[in-house]
Amino acid sequence: MSRKVVTSELSQHTSPASKPPSLSTLISPHDFPPAALLSLPQKAIAFISSAATDCLTHSANSSLYNQLTLRPRILVNVSHPTPLETTILACPVSSPIFVSPTSLGRIIHPDGEKAIALACSKLDVAQTISTSASFTLSEILSGQKTTHPAFLQLYVDKNRDNSERIVREAVRNGVKAVMVTVDAPVPGKREADERIPAAGGEMLAPMAGTAVPVSDGKGAALGRVMGGYIDSSFSWDDLDWVKGLLPNNVKLVLKGVQTAADAVRAMETGVVDGIVVSNHGGRSLDTATGTILVLLELQRCCPGVFESMEVLIDGGVRRGTDVFKALCLGARGVGIGRGVLWALGGYGREGVERYVEILNDELVTTMKMCGVTSLKELHPGLVNTRAVDHLVPDKVGEEHPYAKRRKSRL
Repeated sequence: MSRKVVTSELSQHTSPASKPPSLSTLISPHDFPPAALLSLPQKAIAFISSAATDCLTHSANSSLYNQLTLRPRILVNVSHPTPLETTILACPVSSPIFVSPTSLGRIIHPDGEKAIALACSKLDVAQTISTSASFTLSEILSGQKTTHPAFLQLYVDKNRDNSERIVREAVRNGVKAVMVTVDAPVPGKREADERIPAAGGEMLAPMAGTAVPVSDGKGAALGRVMGGYIDSSFSWDDLDWVKGLLPNNVKLVLKGVQTAADAVRAMETGVVDGIVVSNHGGRSLDTATGTILVLLELQRCCPGVFESMEVLIDGGVRRGTDVFKALCLGARGVGIGRGVLWALGGYGREGVERYVEILNDELVTTMKMCGVTSLKELHPGLVNTRAVDHLVPDKVGEEHPYAKRRKSRL
C-alpha cells in the first residue's frame, strides 16, 4: 500500500489510512508493525525501522537467534504456574523483559515515553528512559506517580554540566541505574531516516535541549542531526566522574558492550555494576556482531564477568523463545526497543501492555515446553549453539587468529 509522505509537525498523527484492527485480535509480536503503519507518518516509520547503512547488523541481531535451537526436556510436571519474577540491577520486577531506551517517543504517539511508563508501571517491568526522550524525567515518572523501576540511558554531553544536571534529575526522580551509552560516540548513518524530510523547530528532546532538525544537506535523520551534542571524547578515564555523580544505591551500567575484551575491562574498573550487550539495535555500526554472539563470546572467553557484574542484552529479540535463549545463555534481563515503539504507535499505553504480555506468555510457554518451571532452572544446556559456535572468538583480546599486524607503510 502506498502512503503519502508526511512532513508536517512530527508530534501530530496523520489520519489513519484505515481503521486499525482491534487490539484483542493481535496475538503475535509480528502483528504490531503492520497495525502501526496504518496511522504513523512516514518520518516516524523511518525513525523506528531504520538502521545503519545496509542494515546487516539489524538483520543479524534477529536472524542469529533463529540459528540457535532448543533442547527440551520431557516428562516434567509443568502444571503449576511458572513465575517470572526476578530482579534486574537489584530491582524486583515481574519479568526479565525490560524496555530498552528509545528516543523521541512523541513522534510515535502524543504521550510517548509517558505512555510507556504507565504500561511498565501496570506490568511492573523496568523501563530505560533515554536522554533524548520527548519529556523530562519528572514528567515521565513523578508527574504520573509511576511505581516501576526506571533507569536512565545517558548520552554524555559535550557540556558536562548538562549531563550532571540530567543525572541529578534522574536521582531526584528515583532512577535506579544510569546506563551510559558506549556504542555510539557519533550517530550512525541511517539512510531510510535520512531520506525523509523533517519539519524543523519543535522541541522534542527537552533533557538533551535539542529540537527537531531540518535537513543539513546530508539528509534529515533525526538521530544524526539531533545527536550533535554527544561527547565523542568520552572514554574509560571518565567513568569515575560518572560514578561520582551517583549515590551508592544507583548502579552504573555500560550499554553497548560488544566484545569480551571490553566486558573484562568494564569488570576491572571496579566502578561498573553491570553491562548491556548491545549494538544500538544495529543503528550505529553496520556489520558489527549480533548481540547473541557477543553473549556467547563472554561465556567462552570471560565467564567470570557473569559472577562479577549483571549482564543484560538487547537487540533482535522478537519472540519469547529469543528471550528464553538469552536467559539460558547468561543474560539477567532482556531488553525490547523497536517492538515497544510499534506497539506504542498503533495503540498507545494499551498496545505496549499487550505487546509485553504476549512476550511473557510466549516465554512461559517455552519454559514449560522445555521442562522448566522457574527462571532459576534455566541453563545453557537447553540451547544448541553449534550452528554459530564457529563464529565465536575463543579468547579475550584484539589479535586476529592468524592475520598479522604489519608496520605502517605511511
